[in-house]
Amino acid sequence: MNALPNFAPPHIVAETRPDGGVFIRSTDPLRPYAASVIHDFRRGSESHPDRDLIAERGADGKWQHMSWGAVRKQVDRVAQGILDRHLEDQPVMVLSGNSIQHLIVMLAAMTVGAPVVSVSVAYSLQSRDHERLRWMAGFIEPGLVYAETDAFADAMAVVTAVVPGVTVIGANFPGTHAAALEAFGAEPTPEVDRRCTALTTDTLAKVLFTSGSTGQPKGVITTHGMLSANQQQIRQAWPFLAVEPPVLLDWLPWSHTFGGSHDLYMVLTNGGTLWIDDGRPAPSLIGRTVRNFVDVRPTIYFGVPAVYSAMLPLLENDDTAADAFLSRLRLGFFAAAALPQDLWDRLERLARRHGAKMQMTTSWGLTETSPAATMAHFPITRSDILGVPLPGMDLLLAPVGDQLELRVRGPNITPGYYKRPDLTAAAFDEEGFFRTSDAAALVDAENPDAGLVFDGRITENFKLTTGTFVRVGTLRPHLLSVSNGLINDAIICGENHTSVTAMVWLTAQHAQRVDAQGVPEPALRRELIDVLNRLAEAAAGSSQHIERLLVLTEPPQLDGGELTDKGYINQRVTRRRRAAQVALLQQEPPPPQVVLRS
Repeated sequence: MNALPNFAPPHIVAETRPDGGVFIRSTDPLRPYAASVIHDFRRGSESHPDRDLIAERGADGKWQHMSWGAVRKQVDRVAQGILDRHLEDQPVMVLSGNSIQHLIVMLAAMTVGAPVVSVSVAYSLQSRDHERLRWMAGFIEPGLVYAETDAFADAMAVVTAVVPGVTVIGANFPGTHAAALEAFGAEPTPEVDRRCTALTTDTLAKVLFTSGSTGQPKGVITTHGMLSANQQQIRQAWPFLAVEPPVLLDWLPWSHTFGGSHDLYMVLTNGGTLWIDDGRPAPSLIGRTVRNFVDVRPTIYFGVPAVYSAMLPLLENDDTAADAFLSRLRLGFFAAAALPQDLWDRLERLARRHGAKMQMTTSWGLTETSPAATMAHFPITRSDILGVPLPGMDLLLAPVGDQLELRVRGPNITPGYYKRPDLTAAAFDEEGFFRTSDAAALVDAENPDAGLVFDGRITENFKLTTGTFVRVGTLRPHLLSVSNGLINDAIICGENHTSVTAMVWLTAQHAQRVDAQGVPEPALRRELIDVLNRLAEAAAGSSQHIERLLVLTEPPQLDGGELTDKGYINQRVTRRRRAAQVALLQQEPPPPQVVLRS
C-alpha cells in the first residue's frame, strides 16, 4: 500500500448568522479539473491502454475482462454509430443493469454530447405494470434505447410503444446483445474527436432520476462539469487516489448517483479497475459478493448499510474471505443511509482480528450534488458523522422549525430538474443554495473541523399529540443498532398519537419466527421486548423510544413506491399503504401481533 495517507486534513471555517444559521466552507481551494470525465477516460485509455478497466462474470461464471484501450475502441465505434444516425442531440436510454456493454453505450453517448438516461432495472424487471417506465419514456423521449438481454423484451416493448420512432440497438428485439451493439457501431471519423473536444462543463451528461418518493421521479440535470468537479473534490480529500488507481468490487446500480456517478467515475478519473459484483444484499446473492472478494481484493469498498449487514455474518465465519476483503482495503465506505453503530463496531473488530488497517468513513450528498457534498476525511468513531464540506462547496445550516436544514452551493450542484422549471425554482433559496430537506448540526461549534452530525430528514419527521417532534432519520438507525442483528429495517409510526410505535422487518435468519398472521413466537417476543427496553434506556426523551412494534411479513413493494432498488424504504408511503397495520399498533387491547415495551 502506498505511503500516502487516506485523508487530507480538513480546514473548515464556520460563521454564525444573526438568524441562527451557520455558513460553513473549506478554506482549501478547489484545484483545476477537466471539463468532462470523458476527457479523463480518453487520456487514461492512451496512457495505460492494457490495464483492465472493467470485469464482469460471463454466462459460464468466469470473469470477462476488458482493458482501457479495448473499451475506448468500442466506445468510439458506438459513438460514430450515434453520429451516423443523427442521434447525438437526443437522450440515450439504457434499460440494462451494470455491464460492460452498458458502460460502452454510456461513454459513447457522453463522448458526442448525447445525454444518458440509465433506467432502474427494477422498473423493467420487477414492476408488474411498468407504470414508471412508461411515464419515463414519454417524459424523456429518447432517440435511442438499448437493452442487453432478452429479459428486457417486455420493457423494450413499452418504450417503443410510447416512443414509436425510437432507434433500438439490435434490428429484431429480443436479441440485442453484444453482437448487435458491434453491428450498430462504425469506424470512427474525426467528428467523434471534434464532438468530444467541444464538450464543456455545462454540457448535459446525464438525466438521473430520483426515487420518486413523492409523486413521479424527478429528472436531475447532471452536467459534465458537475461530475468532473466532484471527482476533483474527492481526490483532494483522498490524496492516495493521485498515485494509487482504485480497485472496486461494486454492485451499486448505475441508474443512481452513488454507483453510476460516484463509484464508476472515480475509476474513470483515476485510472482504476471496476469489477462488477454479481452479488447483492439479499440472502440468495450476498454469498456471491463474499466469494468475489477472494478474486478482487478491493482497495476501497462502497456499500449501503444493508450490504454490510448481510455480508458481515459470512465474513465473521470465513477467514479466507475476510482476509481477501481486508488485505489491501484502505477504506470501508457507507452512504445512502446511516450505518447502525453495531455494524460499525463489528466491522472494526473484524479488521483488528485480521490485522487490517482499514478505516470506516462516509460522506453525505444527493443526486443533485453529483453526489458528494461533505466527506469525513478524518478519523471518526461514530456512524452519524457526515463529515465536512468538500473544497469548493459552500454549506449553509438554515433554521427550519427547530432544526437546521443543510443547503449547498458549488460546482457539483445541479442547475435544476429536466423539463421542470417549477421544481427548479422551488429547489433553490434566494442566495442560490440548494434546499436538501436534510437536517444537521455541528459536532462542536468551537471546532468546525470535527464535522457535522446528521439530524434526520425534515420531510420524514412528524409530531406526536404532545407536540414533540419525532426525528425518524435518527431514531430508525438507533433501533436497528440496539436490535443486534434481529431487525433488518423499520417504519417509524405514531404521527398524531401520544407515543412512538414501529413496524419492522426481521433479518433473514429470524423471518420465520412469526406465523402467517405476523404473531411472534414467544421467544422472539421476549427478544423484541428486550430491544425496546434497550432503546428506552439509551433514549433522551419520549420521541426517541418506541412503545410498541409490529413485525411485517410482506416485503416492501416496488410498484407501490415503498422501496427503491437501492433498498431505501420510503417511510411516509409505507405508512400510508399499510394503514391497516399502523392502526393495529394503536388498537386497545393490543392484538397478538403487537409487541409492547415492558
